[in-house]
Amino acid sequence: MPTTALVALAVVLTLIVVLLIANLTSGEKKIEHKIERLYASDDAQFTRSMGLLLGPPVVGGNRFEVLVNGDRIFPAMLGCIRAAKHTITFETFIYWSGAIGEQLAQALSERARAGIAVHVLLDWIGSSKMDPRYLRMLREAGAQVIQYHKPHWTGLGRMNDRTHRKLLVIDGRIGFTGGVGIAEEWTGDAQDDKHWRDTHFRVDGPAVGQMQAVFMDNWVKATGNVLHGPTYFPQIDASGDGLAHMFSSSPSGGSDDMQLMYLMAITAATHSIQLSSAYFVPDKLTINAIVEAAKRGVAVRIITPGKHIDTHTVREASRACWGPLLEAGVEMYEYQPTMFHCKLMVVDEYMVSVGSTNFDSRSFRLNDEANLNVYNRDFARQQTAIFDRDISHAKRITLEAWRNRPLREKLLERAVQLLDSQL
Repeated sequence: MPTTALVALAVVLTLIVVLLIANLTSGEKKIEHKIERLYASDDAQFTRSMGLLLGPPVVGGNRFEVLVNGDRIFPAMLGCIRAAKHTITFETFIYWSGAIGEQLAQALSERARAGIAVHVLLDWIGSSKMDPRYLRMLREAGAQVIQYHKPHWTGLGRMNDRTHRKLLVIDGRIGFTGGVGIAEEWTGDAQDDKHWRDTHFRVDGPAVGQMQAVFMDNWVKATGNVLHGPTYFPQIDASGDGLAHMFSSSPSGGSDDMQLMYLMAITAATHSIQLSSAYFVPDKLTINAIVEAAKRGVAVRIITPGKHIDTHTVREASRACWGPLLEAGVEMYEYQPTMFHCKLMVVDEYMVSVGSTNFDSRSFRLNDEANLNVYNRDFARQQTAIFDRDISHAKRITLEAWRNRPLREKLLERAVQLLDSQL
């Protein structure tokens, strides 16, 4: 091979290595959090610490509505979009092509043409399968549309930082968050393996202002434009009696914060933990916290996807770490009918954390995430009832069954564990 060709090859290989390093590095040093159990979840210190140490203050006067599956989620979102009077802010990871993508783009475009200020923030990777026609439709109508962290050679370190947040705020007064993306998979009622199981939430009350602030965090990063004033942050009167706050994390503003929030909640648990997790690949620190909770008598139940999952590598990596959990008495379930995309934790039938965050290293350290934390027993009992219904459609995996799984599965699980930091 000629010398010039060898030099060119070396340059190409060097660039590939540089790109991989930039893409796979979180940019922050990993620090393990050691949390001593000083109080239980029913102690006033618990909500005080969650609000003052970790996130914005816990605020009262909120009302919450749970929306189960697309048949209830999308009509609620579209109805509020069409009724918007001043502003719409919308941030999401997945936005693909299909009928629901078309409907949402049309509804947002119609509001923009009517003079409503419409701001749309889409993750570049998550919207890569979006029909370009939707973008043209929105922009021609006057909506501002940004694709977050679109690759550029000057910002290679950002390539692995994705916005995974799911936020829709109408007039600064009504908020939606949960696990739902904009794609046909989320439509319907989880009636078959082509329609996923997921949950979203509508929020009315002062916590919506915090949801708006989380949207603004990335909007300012992406555009430099600060949206403010009463049309975005109006005075919001009480709509109910629920306590809540909107918790967020990102590599540029505390990538470990979300994991720390979960660890504090698990450590404070006294009676029960119910976790619905679409992608459950906890690190050793999180596994230890769950095991310690189980050992002190906390009933821990976890639902993850079964054979119907969009990323089989994640399922293999997840099952590889179940040993210590099962040995401690944690009940593990795999949802059977379809892909299980819920992301929700209920602690002691008091605290509910719901939003975009998965129980894995990508959510805890690499992605921009947002969760709504609710402190309300009636609301928590409602989520427990839904959790119980999901368990009725799930298969329990016992310690014996886990130990006796085929050798091929065990070898595959060990291999995919090497990718844990990216899952």
